[in-house]
Amino acid sequence: MSLLASPLESVESAVIWLLVGFSVVTWGLALVKAAQFVRLKNQDKRFHQQFWAASSLDSAAEISHELPGPAARVAQSGYAAIAVGDTHASDLSHAINHQDRLERALRQQIVRERRSLETGLAVVASIGSTSPFIGLFGTVWGIMEALKGISAAGSASLETVAGPIGAALVATGVGIAVAVPAVLVYNYFLRRLKLTAADLDDFAHDFYSLAQKSAFRVLVHPAVHKAQAGFTQPVKEAS
Repeated sequence: MSLLASPLESVESAVIWLLVGFSVVTWGLALVKAAQFVRLKNQDKRFHQQFWAASSLDSAAEISHELPGPAARVAQSGYAAIAVGDTHASDLSHAINHQDRLERALRQQIVRERRSLETGLAVVASIGSTSPFIGLFGTVWGIMEALKGISAAGSASLETVAGPIGAALVATGVGIAVAVPAVLVYNYFLRRLKLTAADLDDFAHDFYSLAQKSAFRVLVHPAVHKAQAGFTQPVKEAS
């Protein structure tokens, strides 16, 4: 059996081509996630430099709404929560305690950012866990076909047995070759995700402390009022 055979020539050929497709998906997602994490890291670095250079939480409001990135969006959610507390509205969404409202807003935004960073990792994890078994399936099927051919030929010489069975074992080798990089890619980006989430959590704690120092009231930039519209209806917290 040739690795360049048509995918429909045999089951093991189809399995090998499927695994090749999995490999392409894995490396494609690895490149996309690498670019995503590098871009977000640079955005957060720029935001932190300007945010902590501001003279007060009030003056940092405009910075938070002009710069992109996960940390900036966490700050935006915090400002929006503070703005809700200053509207004196009578509905239930405005009746929540200032501290609880801000803490929940920061936590929910971190969850949203984490979900965004997790996009694609489930696919890589699935490829890493299933590829060896898919390759093994191709090998088992190839050995079954090889044994049928040997039985029909009526010969069990080494030349007759080694060729078909050796070709069938290629599927298992390809499955392992696809699975190992997928597992490494998944573990690497999972660690990067945890580090990013930890950084966002640290920033949220710092933002909460600054807001507490200012009695949960700031002179909010006009852009905050636009973001406030998305916070007036509480989002159900993820379990």
